[in-house]
Amino acid sequence: MSENLENKIENRRPLSSRNNKWLAGFAAWLARKSFPTPNQISCLSMLFALFGAAALFFSQSISALIFCALMVQLRLLCNLFDGMVAVEGGKKTANGAIFNEFPDRVADSLFLIALGYATPFFWLGWLAALLAALTAYIRIFGGSLGLSQRFQGPMAKQQRMAAITVGCLLAAVEIYFNLTAYTLSATLIIITLGTAYTCYVRTMAISAELNSLEKQNEKVTR
Repeated sequence: MSENLENKIENRRPLSSRNNKWLAGFAAWLARKSFPTPNQISCLSMLFALFGAAALFFSQSISALIFCALMVQLRLLCNLFDGMVAVEGGKKTANGAIFNEFPDRVADSLFLIALGYATPFFWLGWLAALLAALTAYIRIFGGSLGLSQRFQGPMAKQQRMAAITVGCLLAAVEIYFNLTAYTLSATLIIITLGTAYTCYVRTMAISAELNSLEKQNEKVTR
């Protein structure tokens, strides 16, 4: 295995779902088709995010909340299958890295900003979207320094989307019984605080690894 390929695999988000035989089989079926391509699947994730965010932005009804939760999961499936079709299916493209990152930032922002406007704290949604983009920036920045990209949480992309899914479903239950939607505000606060802490954790991990490398280099040069 070449060093370049090893680095690409090392910098790939670890997902246990890739080992699911049903999902792997579906990804293999997609890879045999000329449509959709991995890049098109990545773009499709933004479309699902737009639908879900619009539903949450314009209505906090039970049906809108359930629909948003469904769109979050479809977005995540797109994020899973684009990589599986590209890597396991052997359909990587030269500009695949762009489509692997940019649609994620758009989808994250759509969901988080809409969640903010679904609560009394619209500004917190914008802050959460900014912090979500910052987690990705810190991860990629570490990679630009020659380090392994760090996907740890506690509020990485998968955890943020899981929180929105659970928050929407619990809010639907809350509305059904109490006609209130405090769960959405609590979800947004948890995501924002958790994402801010994730930025801190990743930054400290990069700093620690750089310090460790410096000490190793000092020992070698002595």
